[in-house]
Amino acid sequence: MEIRIGVTQSPRELSVELTDDAASVSAARTAVSAALDGSAPVLWLTDRRGREYAIPAAKVAYVEFGAKDGDRKLGFGG
Repeated sequence: MEIRIGVTQSPRELSVELTDDAASVSAARTAVSAALDGSAPVLWLTDRRGREYAIPAAKVAYVEFGAKDGDRKLGFGG
């Protein structure tokens, strides 16, 4: 599963690919919720390769949980 995070004052979004197991997705949702409600000052996420990302909670503009990039549709609808 992919998570896309918009960061204020940044023109690009951060994309983190999680493992597809339910525990990993649930932990990511819990971390995002804690960061957005002010419980955690930093949003920490770990991707499928073990790399860790830290985003200051005050800088998170939006969070999108979705499918992998290969599943996204491109182009114009007809």
